[in-house]
Amino acid sequence: MKNFEETKFAQFMASPAGRITRIVAGAGLIVLGATQKTTKAKASLLAVATIPLSAGAFDFCLLSTLFKGPFWGHQIRSAKSKLMGVH
Repeated sequence: MKNFEETKFAQFMASPAGRITRIVAGAGLIVLGATQKTTKAKASLLAVATIPLSAGAFDFCLLSTLFKGPFWGHQIRSAKSKLMGVH
């Protein structure tokens, strides 16, 4: 069985495209939160939005840690290099 950091999903999320995807998702949640009528809904969405936005901006992956993988994106990317024999 593959380690999480060796999966295509993890490699995508650690790539520039994956980071941009997380930033856009976080920004979308901020916009959605800003349009909510109730304070509770706004606050909830804005709080949740900080997770993918921060993860993309600061290059970390919370999902990876849930699956016992590395926290930082560069560690996930280095796993791919090791698999390919590139040092």
